[in-house]
Amino acid sequence: MVEKTKFLLDENEIPKAWYNVQADLPTPLDPPLNPSTKEPIGPDALARIFPMELIKQEVSRERWIKIPEEVREVYRLWRPTPLYRARRLEKLLKTPAKIYYKWEGVSPPGSHKPNTAVAQAYYNMKEGVERLTTETGAGQWGSALAFGTMLFGLKCTVYMVKVSYEQKPYRRVLMETWGAECVPSPSTRTEYGKSVLKEDPKCPGSLGIAISEAIEDAASHENTKYSLGSVLNHVLLHQTVVGLEAKQQMEIAGEYPDVVFGCVGGGSNFSGLAFPFIADKLSGKKPELRAVSCEPRACPTLTKGIYTYDFGDTAAMTPLLKMHTLGHTFVPPPIHSGGLRYHGDAPLLCKLTKEGYMEAAAYHQNEVFEAAKLFAKAEGFVVAPETAHAVKGVVDEALRCKETGEEKAILFNNSGHGHFDLAAWDAFLHGKLVDYEYPKELVEEAIAKIPKV
Repeated sequence: MVEKTKFLLDENEIPKAWYNVQADLPTPLDPPLNPSTKEPIGPDALARIFPMELIKQEVSRERWIKIPEEVREVYRLWRPTPLYRARRLEKLLKTPAKIYYKWEGVSPPGSHKPNTAVAQAYYNMKEGVERLTTETGAGQWGSALAFGTMLFGLKCTVYMVKVSYEQKPYRRVLMETWGAECVPSPSTRTEYGKSVLKEDPKCPGSLGIAISEAIEDAASHENTKYSLGSVLNHVLLHQTVVGLEAKQQMEIAGEYPDVVFGCVGGGSNFSGLAFPFIADKLSGKKPELRAVSCEPRACPTLTKGIYTYDFGDTAAMTPLLKMHTLGHTFVPPPIHSGGLRYHGDAPLLCKLTKEGYMEAAAYHQNEVFEAAKLFAKAEGFVVAPETAHAVKGVVDEALRCKETGEEKAILFNNSGHGHFDLAAWDAFLHGKLVDYEYPKELVEEAIAKIPKV
């Protein structure tokens, strides 16, 4: 009998509700604060840039939030996504560990991002919004939102981090194909972008800067709202469709993961996979479960940042969020994992990490690509540079199991394909990829500018 490699669900098994981890936290999440008064902000303060339904989801402590049928109908284009047993990788590594991965690269934009982009576009459409603005790093989020807004008849403006805009032109083409406008950030489109360019005409940009531009654009135009692809509670909520499906599929495989991995920039793809499993750890059902965030050593938010209140953007337009941060003014080195170049992380992910329910590891570019090359050699899939960080964590864990003889079940979120990242792969294959050291002095300078709360 041939053992199964792929575990599939039927369309009618797409989850009917998202899981909200806030319902199961031992203590409530620290609220966002007004930067001026340092007092918690209310829903009204967010209404200028977000639709009310998403604001309600942001603060909700209900365990289950129903997925609208219109959203589930779009999900059917690619969901449920397959769960794979990486048997060929196990054999290549000669490990007794069993490796599973949830393959999110089958969505039209090629990543996990449309799980929330479609939902956000839907809720904005229902409230009469005509245009959305957003930021994007490597372009996975920007292309996903372009896809979502196209389906629900909204216009879309994407501020793409300039270094990624130049490194990854094909995601820009994808956005434009779906009807979105893509602007390299920092730009002359906004007052904040102009101020950044005046100070540094060659600024490579950062997610923090692009967020500032997108928020300024949204706040200064009627019938326009802002959309964020990671970090916020409602974004992580929508991504739990990944973990909920994975739980069903792991049951079919007769397994429960001992350790869960995912790459982390803002935290959406990893949280989406991990939170439905973390629920079992929070309840005491699976106290030994490990969940590991994999981030770049050039932007080591969880492993080197401080846990405090900080702005979510560089221009200090957002409320103050309690998170691990390298300082909102920090501009990371121009690594190819553009989606991981963010100074902070999701408050929910940070809280669970700070309280010991999750852990983090950081890696250099070349070792990450080396692991992803090994994965491609075994499994065939060429993954995105961001996703490659999770692959590195998995390979290291599998090799540890080889040394100890442990037959652990390892699960990771294979969050996107690397077909539009081949310039990065080319640089790696020809020895041109730079391993940027942790910019300690720049981080210290940025941390000094964090507001005191």
